[in-house]
Amino acid sequence: MKQKHTAAWVGFTAAALVATAGCGAEATKETAEQAAKAVGNVEQIKAVLSRAADRTEELGSAEVKMSTTMNGGAPIAMEGTYSWGDGYEYDVEMDTKAAQMQTLTDAPTIRVLFVDGAYYYDVDPQPYGPLAGKEWMKVDGSAVFGEKGADALSGSSGGSPSATMKGLKYADDVENLGKQTVNGQSTTHYRAVIDQANMGKLQEAYSDEGNLFNSLTGGGDSITMDVWVGAKDLPVRISQEFGTMSVTMDFEKFGATADIAAPPAAQTGDLTEALKEANGQ
Repeated sequence: MKQKHTAAWVGFTAAALVATAGCGAEATKETAEQAAKAVGNVEQIKAVLSRAADRTEELGSAEVKMSTTMNGGAPIAMEGTYSWGDGYEYDVEMDTKAAQMQTLTDAPTIRVLFVDGAYYYDVDPQPYGPLAGKEWMKVDGSAVFGEKGADALSGSSGGSPSATMKGLKYADDVENLGKQTVNGQSTTHYRAVIDQANMGKLQEAYSDEGNLFNSLTGGGDSITMDVWVGAKDLPVRISQEFGTMSVTMDFEKFGATADIAAPPAAQTGDLTEALKEANGQ
């Protein structure tokens, strides 16, 4: 009887071990399948974002509404044309108070151009100084970012929406957050995180190794980018958070936008050297 019970116990144990081993194999298989599916999803998301980056670069310009927040301050809104097909340029309207330009214009908004690496502000003619009788104030980008940073910013990459989209290829942490309606358009919401290990690689998107990159990333150790991709593989909205800065861009139209040109020199007062001296350059 004892041998019979022992045999039964051994048989039961063996059966349990076989069953457990079978469950373990199934669990391992399921885990492997889930891992493979996850890798496949990541590659699929990256492929979508890569197509969106290529399409954005290809079209070369867009009508954009942008909002920038720095150090917890009030958002600075900008709206107008951005171009990156042959160098980075824009022609936008900004809120005068948010841009802290009230001393230079009484208008509620101020027009700002960025052409050939220089900023132009549509100001009220001043009674004296470099802006006496002038309608535009010019500040070269070198007074803000240094010579090297200014060269990178005015290039075909610069800080344009195209460069932002190209930066997505350095993200390892990506996810699909599902369908969402943005500005009346059906989109798919993707999130990508560029961690500290890949922040250095992101500099390649801006063709810069100097202070421009640090300025554009707000000194943070990671960048979180949310992209809403709509029809024709084009972004409808891009939102970025890095350091103490957040930027949101809404795209209304791609391509075939108005040309951007610098204002006449006779109407422009140049404050570049004065600003460099003030900054100790």
